[in-house]
Amino acid sequence: MSTYDKNELKNKLTDIQYEVTQNEATERPFTGEYDDFYKDGIFVDIISGKPLFSSNDKYDAGCGWPSFTKPIEEEEVIEKMDVKFGMQRTEVRSSDANSHLGHVFPDGPQDKGGLRYCINSAALRFVPVDKLEEEGYDSYRKLFA
Repeated sequence: MSTYDKNELKNKLTDIQYEVTQNEATERPFTGEYDDFYKDGIFVDIISGKPLFSSNDKYDAGCGWPSFTKPIEEEEVIEKMDVKFGMQRTEVRSSDANSHLGHVFPDGPQDKGGLRYCINSAALRFVPVDKLEEEGYDSYRKLFA
């Protein structure tokens, strides 16, 4: 796992981006910029820039956070047991930056594998299809052919 300087991150990120990714905070439901957002492209880790989710796998779960059926690359997302607040959940973190992203639940669409990756908008940056090449993500264009 790469190490990112906390002071640099505080200067680079907004308060909510920092709190979510570094302190495992959760943005309030229905407030994140990508909750009700349906453009074609990929969502990358706000810290490392690693591709995490595709708009092709995004759906409206009605929970108030962006929801995805799967990550683009399984190895870019790690799962960790989370027993805070008297609940047993599976936390999702980015593998490179170790950013807190959200949680994964087994109540997603059954025809798509049954998982719901419930992700904080503050942990993501969106790269639209028409900017993939320009931003160095051209290999992901095939997802939208």
